[in-house]
Amino acid sequence: KMWGDSIVGFGSYHYKYQSGREGDWFLTGFSPRKQNLTLYIMSGFSRYDELLKELGKFKTGKSCLYIKKVEDIDLQTLAELVRQSVEHVAKSNM
Repeated sequence: KMWGDSIVGFGSYHYKYQSGREGDWFLTGFSPRKQNLTLYIMSGFSRYDELLKELGKFKTGKSCLYIKKVEDIDLQTLAELVRQSVEHVAKSNM
């Protein structure tokens, strides 16, 4: 599903902050931006140190994984990172 003009999102979950703000968002997604391919790892990166060591060349933001070229990363490791993140977010929001 398209989330805005440039993000392709997969699945969805409902979130609610302590402030009372709430909404729906995707479990994972990507956006082909000019500078990087951006992948959205909604669970963040703190629990994935071992996978990140194997991933290759990338940068991260709070929940964004920035990749210059697909050739720079190990695709099997990326698939496992996405799988684990989706599983974690889905379980956390049941």
